[in-house]
Amino acid sequence: MADSNITKHALGQAFRKLAASLPVEKISVGNICEKCGMNRKSFYYHFKDKYDLINWVFYTEFFTLVSESGHQGSWELLEDLCRYFYTNREMYQKIFSVNGQNSFTEYFESIVSDLIQEDLIRARFKGTGFPLSSYAEFYADAFVCAIKKWILKKDCMPPEDFSLFLKSCLLGISEHLARKYDT
Repeated sequence: MADSNITKHALGQAFRKLAASLPVEKISVGNICEKCGMNRKSFYYHFKDKYDLINWVFYTEFFTLVSESGHQGSWELLEDLCRYFYTNREMYQKIFSVNGQNSFTEYFESIVSDLIQEDLIRARFKGTGFPLSSYAEFYADAFVCAIKKWILKKDCMPPEDFSLFLKSCLLGISEHLARKYDT
């Protein structure tokens, strides 16, 4: 592992340890640096702020998991995403409770929107005159909102049940609309 990745992982682990006992808003860059014995200059060499670090932790952990499992389609990706959030729910409950500019929610919505847009392109989806990005953004907003509500519940349902619920919502609505407007 290159020195840069070792440093990033150390900062990510320090954040995880701090997030186990503190709300995200109370964690400072100084706390993170102190926890792993680095200086602020090292932190800012790799990340622009703690939210950039949070995004990197998600991207690194989740997409490493995805690349190892070799998905056959979007539904398997959805199941793995739900399992990842559920496994790490204490941390993501804190992370998802922060809103606004540079928040993880904003970052996550952009990733989900891009993935949905790619799926729409692969499915050769023909819109009704609106840009494809508008459809992707609409579904990404709904998806992220559902994920947040689910993970923020104290006793959220297991990830297998939640991913099945999301799948049935999306397919059920799609099939209903296709039958209704296909005649």
